[in-house]
Amino acid sequence: MMAKEKDLAKFAARLKKLREEKGFSIRELAARSDLEYSQVQRIEKGKVNIALTTLLALAAGLELPADTLLKD
Repeated sequence: MMAKEKDLAKFAARLKKLREEKGFSIRELAARSDLEYSQVQRIEKGKVNIALTTLLALAAGLELPADTLLKD
């Protein structure tokens, strides 16, 4: 696995963990973040490299500071 793929997988796992800690479904997080369900699903699978605006939307949906999504 290349470094980029590892980073995407690590971010995906972090996002899923935080979402589950909040008790949100993927569908609920998507709605709260004003994103498409399929987009959030692909992000959680580590399939897409997201834009900064998407990161900020996910953080807002989770009611967390954006840097929380980037921490190990």
